[in-house]
Amino acid sequence: MAESKQTKQAPEILQQEVVAQSRLFKIEQLQLRFSNGEERLYERMRGSGRGAVMVVAMPDPEHFYLVREYCAGTHDYQLGFPKGLIDPGEDPLVAANRELKEEIGFGARRLIPLKSVALAPGYFNATMHIVLALDLFPEQLTGDEPEPLERVSWPRHHLDELLQQVDFTEARSVAALFLADAYLARNPDVFELTA
Repeated sequence: MAESKQTKQAPEILQQEVVAQSRLFKIEQLQLRFSNGEERLYERMRGSGRGAVMVVAMPDPEHFYLVREYCAGTHDYQLGFPKGLIDPGEDPLVAANRELKEEIGFGARRLIPLKSVALAPGYFNATMHIVLALDLFPEQLTGDEPEPLERVSWPRHHLDELLQQVDFTEARSVAALFLADAYLARNPDVFELTA
């Protein structure tokens, strides 16, 4: 399959300024000129530039781990894959292993990058690196969560039931689920390579 390439010229940024800021977010206004001469104002949330990770951790070929944690955006508890920001100086795989240890009490001897995805690229310049974690071993690190997360083991071959769960709604977790399932279908011997 041929790789898609960007053919359009990005608009010229005429002016760029932060118009609002909180402890976590910066909202930036961009004055843009498109190649056809049209000018527009756009607003976007500016990320830290470091990105984040989401980890599909599999303790064995038949299960993967999820966590249930409080989500302020929806003010409820959601089921999803372990995730977190990449700390300064970390690469995505180091961050993925740290997040696993903080959120589910396991590290991984094998980390396989699956895909980097954007979250609402029209409004937010953040990237999430989705990683498959295999050959797990117990190791706990203290994280920044305000309460212990509930670790949930889910059967790999019951994906339809997971998709029907009322608390499994995060689009990034749904994407990670399908990316991991597709990778495992293409690489059925991946667990035989695990030490």
